[in-house]
Amino acid sequence: MGDVMEAVSVKNAEHYFWGDGCDGWHLLKSPGVSVIQEKAPPGKCEIRHLHNRSEQFFYVLSGEATIEAGGSRKILHAGEGLHIPPRTLHQFKNESGGDVEFLLVSTPPSHEDRENL
Repeated sequence: MGDVMEAVSVKNAEHYFWGDGCDGWHLLKSPGVSVIQEKAPPGKCEIRHLHNRSEQFFYVLSGEATIEAGGSRKILHAGEGLHIPPRTLHQFKNESGGDVEFLLVSTPPSHEDRENL
């Protein structure tokens, strides 16, 4: 883990790819919480899945995201967020015509707690 007073951004955070052409940056990666900034081009989505222990919060920074969760569908715009409780089947999609950038907060971190369905 970095210095307590070190500023973090997509310029210096750990980067990874997900899906087909999507980007993610670990802004905070600790045993108790994960904060990731992600970017998804138009038409991209993740695999429908759930987390057994982790709860997540999706917060849209720019663009428009569609999240299907628990049998419902919600469109989120910049400045809006959605909480996903543990054991809730969900899927992020970018069905808009532009990129979507969002924050994904997970507690506890969700990468090792994922069941694809």
